[in-house]
Amino acid sequence: ILVFGVFTTGLARLSWMERELRFQAPIASGRPSGAYLLGLAFAFGWTPCIGPQLSMILTLAATDPARGTGLLGVYALGLGLPFLLSAIFIERSIGLMNRIKRHMGLIERISGVLLIAVGVLLLTGWLGVISYWLLETFPALAAIG
Repeated sequence: ILVFGVFTTGLARLSWMERELRFQAPIASGRPSGAYLLGLAFAFGWTPCIGPQLSMILTLAATDPARGTGLLGVYALGLGLPFLLSAIFIERSIGLMNRIKRHMGLIERISGVLLIAVGVLLLTGWLGVISYWLLETFPALAAIG
């Protein structure tokens, strides 16, 4: 986390982290086969991130169908709603992205500083201390996760 933070702030450049590997396949857009391949690419990239949550929800759904169904609904909304909103508001989204692009250097530096802070908190053990303090001070946080 510290290395990624230092890299993201721009304090150090690591050429191996700036490389990009793309597979360019001639896929006809607007066809079911293209949509299927795009879905496969997303699934391949996102499975490590969203797979554990989905497996937990499916396990819960097997033991408590009512609660599991509710969680699956929220999960589906959280996964699909950003895509739907982006498609509905594509023109505004492009304008917003262009405005944000001007500030990308600042956003990256701030993100890097936050990564460094989290890395230091993890190394020193203070992340757990802060977490417990937040839960004791704001008990409602326990209900959301």
